[in-house]
Amino acid sequence: MQTPVPPGSTTARDGLLIALAVVTLVYLVVFARALWLRAKAGEKISTPFPIWVVSFVANFFDTLGIGSYATTTTMFRPWKMVPDETLPGTLNVGYVIPTVVETFIFMTIVHVDATTLISMIAAAMAGAWFGAGVVSSFSRRKVQIGMGACLIGLALVMAGKSLGVLPPGGTLIGLSGASLVIGVVGNFLLGSLMTLGIGMYAPCMILVSLLGMNPITAFPIMTGSCAFLMPIASIKFVRTGRFDVKAMIGMTLAGIPAVLIAAFIVKTLPLNVLQWVVVVVVIYTATNMLLAARRERALAMAATMAGATPAL
Repeated sequence: MQTPVPPGSTTARDGLLIALAVVTLVYLVVFARALWLRAKAGEKISTPFPIWVVSFVANFFDTLGIGSYATTTTMFRPWKMVPDETLPGTLNVGYVIPTVVETFIFMTIVHVDATTLISMIAAAMAGAWFGAGVVSSFSRRKVQIGMGACLIGLALVMAGKSLGVLPPGGTLIGLSGASLVIGVVGNFLLGSLMTLGIGMYAPCMILVSLLGMNPITAFPIMTGSCAFLMPIASIKFVRTGRFDVKAMIGMTLAGIPAVLIAAFIVKTLPLNVLQWVVVVVVIYTATNMLLAARRERALAMAATMAGATPAL
């Protein structure tokens, strides 16, 4: 997965990694304080074993380019491991550290033009800051509708990629002019969607491919974007309490070895069949979410009508 080193990229990369270390440290301080306050209040923070397994599987395939958000959601929902309204915050907060580990790996072995890399990462961070402020105030039903609709869109993107309908990409390792503007705007939107619990790996890979870049360059762009935006978004979710604290420890700790095993031992797998499995399951999960939102709307309307009916 090596690519040629563009001029000046090493200095820019090192600067980004230092900045990422600082951002991650700030996140860890905020996160540790939140856990301490909840533990002090008597809240249980031990993670059920199935969540450890889910995190390991999701982060393993995340490192190989499948993405972890959709796969985690499809495993969480059937067994109701995490309430729907806390899913976006839980995914963002729980996978920060594994994603940071991925970023250090991919930024070291895959090289991208410094201007392109920094611009797209900054755009994703801005999108996440905007999105987290909106999503953290969403009701359970709004989360269900938003995640359901976006998951269907993600499934269509993944299906198009697997079918070869979408462009396979070019040979560029950087963008300029109008292409760079499109890439920045696109990553801003993807950063916003991340805070709704919609992973950006498949969409980001499609974006850079459409712009003529080598698909391999998507790895440092998408992992770097996620690693910077997730701590920023997570701080908002932590402060508003919109995440499942019981899931956090297992999601974080199980994800780290999964990333290392996938990156340094397995490295690659024939993933086409798995991608189709993910597409089918994601569509099923999205449909369930939308139906759940519809049921909740019907229940809310019934309760309102019952309250408005005068007693006889």
